[in-house]
Amino acid sequence: MKFVSWNVNGLRARLKKDFMPAFRQLDADIFAVQEIKMQPGDAILELNGYRQFWNHGERKGYAGTAVFTRVEPKDFTCGIGIDEFDSEGRVITLDMGEIFFVTAYVPNSHNLEWLERRMSWEDAFRGYLADLDRRKPVVVCGDFNVAHQPIDLKHPAANHNSAGFSDEERQKFSELLNAGFADVFRRRNPTLTGAYTWWSYLRKARLSNAGWRIDYFLTSERLTERVADATIESEIFGSDHCPVTLTLT
Repeated sequence: MKFVSWNVNGLRARLKKDFMPAFRQLDADIFAVQEIKMQPGDAILELNGYRQFWNHGERKGYAGTAVFTRVEPKDFTCGIGIDEFDSEGRVITLDMGEIFFVTAYVPNSHNLEWLERRMSWEDAFRGYLADLDRRKPVVVCGDFNVAHQPIDLKHPAANHNSAGFSDEERQKFSELLNAGFADVFRRRNPTLTGAYTWWSYLRKARLSNAGWRIDYFLTSERLTERVADATIESEIFGSDHCPVTLTLT
């Protein structure tokens, strides 16, 4: 089974040019998108063979997630049970029978001004995933808005304690991994440098590959032996993020 995750930074804009060619090229069984910035009725996607699950959120033009799957889920839910975060459309969970599939758009700490809120999210989301993991294995993907280790961004020294590379955010990501989850790309590529998923629009950062790896696939530890591939599709443009993939046997 092949999974894809992509922060599209506005799905309506991607649909006009970039989304469908990438969607067809990647040929996923389950394709998750974050930061859709859409409301119900904004657009109808013609995705033959795929069920569509949307979590728009209440604020127009902000956040939101969606999942397109050609494998029929047993059930689905939106959110993590906390109104403050669920109103923003940040999480979708599909019960796929053998596993839970979760996509998330993790709140940005906005120059650390929202760090306390971000820490509350981290604890709540980790608890939510741990509860799922006690029931059956979990695949979770999305924009986590954190570069975990210095290898995960081009300029770690210059960005130490910037939003997305603060000690607090990195520690919370470590706590999530320690709760029984594996960063499958880094597990397979422990020393690979220059592997990023997000580039600022400023200063043509993508041309010089001055990026950050903040989009992930994590799996329950007991699923890692089934990981056949985990990639960063940096040749796909359109958003300021690129897609990431996971293939399980």
